[in-house]
Amino acid sequence: MKTQKEHWRKKSYQKVTLETKLLVVDQILNGQVSTNSASKKYDVPRTTITYWLRKYSTLVQQNTGMSKQDEIKKLKERIEELEFQKDFQQDIIADMELITGVDMSKKSLPKTLAKEIERKKKNRIKENGSMDVLGLVNKPSTKDSKSNKSK
Repeated sequence: MKTQKEHWRKKSYQKVTLETKLLVVDQILNGQVSTNSASKKYDVPRTTITYWLRKYSTLVQQNTGMSKQDEIKKLKERIEELEFQKDFQQDIIADMELITGVDMSKKSLPKTLAKEIERKKKNRIKENGSMDVLGLVNKPSTKDSKSNKSK
């Protein structure tokens, strides 16, 4: 048992070279070691290693030349592009369902997407006043006209 009052001192660490810092950061980022095990292996506090990782990621970001605002702008543009693609694909599916009369979306897509396509189909019918989306529906096909003549 401790009888005297001991003063607790902060553990002192040696200075770490840049090469060692980069080695530790690289090993952690590549998944070779965890922050905890690197801390024990190189006798460096975890908080210091976390600081190195933060500094390294900032350095990499500066070298790529992309600020957070640029990254956000680029991501927003990508979202807009993907939404356009989704709308275009839904329009095609809605048109095909109206032409063929087969509800493909209800059978093979998630409910939310199927509902969106159903809304698009209803809007198409309202806009055109009938099922004649591409001018193909309600026109007798050559098969129909041949079978009607033979009767």
